[in-house]
Amino acid sequence: MPRKYLKKATLTAKSDATDVHDIVMDMLTKIEAGGDETAIEYAMKLDKYDGPILLNEEQIAAAAAKVPQKLKDDIAFAHDNVRRFAETQKGTMQDVELEIVPGLIAGQKAIPCQAAGCYVPGGRYSHIASAIMTVTTAKVAGCKHITACSPPRPNEGVAPAIIYTADLCGADKILSMGGVQGVAAMTFGLFGLPKSDILVGPGNQFVAEAKRILFGRVGIDMIAGPTDSLILADKTADPFMVATDLVGQAEHGYNSPVWLVTDDQQLAEKVMEIVPGLIEDLPKLNRDNAFAAWRDYAEVIICDTREVMAATSDEYAPEHLTVQAEDLDWWLSRLECYGSLFLGEETTVAFGDKASGTNHVLPTSQSAKYTGGLSVHKYMKIVTWQRATRDGSKPIAEATARISRLEGMEGHARSADARLYKYFPDEKFDLTAGD
Repeated sequence: MPRKYLKKATLTAKSDATDVHDIVMDMLTKIEAGGDETAIEYAMKLDKYDGPILLNEEQIAAAAAKVPQKLKDDIAFAHDNVRRFAETQKGTMQDVELEIVPGLIAGQKAIPCQAAGCYVPGGRYSHIASAIMTVTTAKVAGCKHITACSPPRPNEGVAPAIIYTADLCGADKILSMGGVQGVAAMTFGLFGLPKSDILVGPGNQFVAEAKRILFGRVGIDMIAGPTDSLILADKTADPFMVATDLVGQAEHGYNSPVWLVTDDQQLAEKVMEIVPGLIEDLPKLNRDNAFAAWRDYAEVIICDTREVMAATSDEYAPEHLTVQAEDLDWWLSRLECYGSLFLGEETTVAFGDKASGTNHVLPTSQSAKYTGGLSVHKYMKIVTWQRATRDGSKPIAEATARISRLEGMEGHARSADARLYKYFPDEKFDLTAGD
């Protein structure tokens, strides 16, 4: 493929992979056996927290009182946008029915999961937006019980803004517990909680591994790796805006890849010139993350044509994909593999991360090739049903009997035979598999 690298990553997400499976499996086994007491022991050991685990109304109200009104207004704005978008998504899922043959009707029905467990990160950053994204969509989907859990800070508890947000968005219970123990508590139904049917939300490698191990026993949104972002830019793009957006996503973590794909080498070189200064201007923690991410994981790729740019993007299948180029409709039509798409300079990944309405829980590590992000659909089960008149069952029974005998499944065939003999006793049927 005609492309060249002005900057090539020296590491990938897999380079930093740590084998945490045994640690997480041991924790899950011990917590399931030991119940509440063991989960609390882990919370005290790992989070240095011995405060209340399930927050009551008074504690939630006390947390809300600590949140400035301006922040409450911003949270309400973001929540309303996410809620309305989720409601629109839900509107695309309709119960349907079809008369397959005269007298036999089959249908589809969407049923929400009963209990959802929403993990809200609270380590390096207080992920207010994650509470909005996970709890709101579960509420709109119609889950009957929603638990939000978040890691408490030592001797303090969960950040007040997270508590306030989870409550505003519709969490029925708020669990002051993070990490593997928080995931286990929601899965196993500790502390009087209902057992979760689905676990959603981002987390560190231990949270991700816990979800991976528990998948099947419970549903999960996805198995997530480090966040990643790609920008497609042509000669019309503003190098400063491109560089700013790259740095803004690199601050997520030291191993968060950011990629620039362009057909304009002058733009690429200018962006590479600007990025170091923008990183240096960040606060220390953000600066350290962005510096390492840019140094070790970032790539700048020059392509011959916009078609090669699009093909490169689809190959990388980024979690976040930004287009700052001419003819946005062409890009929207052409691009196929991404978690969420941001078209034009006037929008940015940060908008989707925080307040614009689309969900920020998205597929990473190229999983956008086969799945989308969190939505009301993730909380919904699509089930089917059927009913038939006796006449309607007749051709289905005949075909079923013959296909079953060809497969060697005589019990299946006889289930069909029995209905034919009962409903049509005076008729003769050829129910053999044939030659």
